[in-house]
Amino acid sequence: MIHIYTDGSSRGNPGPGGYGIILISGVHRKEISQGYKYTTNNRMELLSVIVALESLKKENSDVLIYSDSKYVVDSVEKKWVFGWAKKGFKDKKNPDLWQRFLRIYPKHKVKFKWVKGHADNPENNRCDELAVEAALGGNLLSDSGYKED
Repeated sequence: MIHIYTDGSSRGNPGPGGYGIILISGVHRKEISQGYKYTTNNRMELLSVIVALESLKKENSDVLIYSDSKYVVDSVEKKWVFGWAKKGFKDKKNPDLWQRFLRIYPKHKVKFKWVKGHADNPENNRCDELAVEAALGGNLLSDSGYKED
């Protein structure tokens, strides 16, 4: 089982943002983060999950993703995203990221666990630190998929 902790953050929502990821498999641990010039919190929450899954080397892995984002966890666990896809994501936010998620999601056996943000979960707290550091860092990318309403 691969344990993945994810978090996204933005300063201003929209504003500078970033994500933080911790991948744990046995004794192996890897941290990943990236910042963006202008984005939203929900985009960074979702992008953290996508990047984490895309970084796995073996397909068909058993994966447990810990996220403090109800937006992401409920959209997948309650299967809303699959209905949105059938309707072409009409009137839904972040269709570019959801489509990217749906390309990687079936390649693994993924389960989600919601965790309370900024609470007693050290890995989630570390992901938040990584996300904030990335958002405030100097190597910010452009979130080309972000569009204001």
